[in-house]
Amino acid sequence: MDEILRKLEEQDKKLDAIYKSAEKTRKYFLWTLIITIVVIVLPLIGLIFAVPALLKSLGAYSTLGL
Repeated sequence: MDEILRKLEEQDKKLDAIYKSAEKTRKYFLWTLIITIVVIVLPLIGLIFAVPALLKSLGAYSTLGL
């Protein structure tokens, strides 16, 4: 009976370690997603507004013959 209790305690410790590892991995993926959005998606959204403004200003220069 003592052996079974000891094995159950060992399994409980291992389950706690697995849970902690899974939580660290989840947080790692969350921060990876956040950084990806900041580095890739936000600049793309900025380009949506910057490109038309750039094209408009280049169009103004071409009409002046510069």
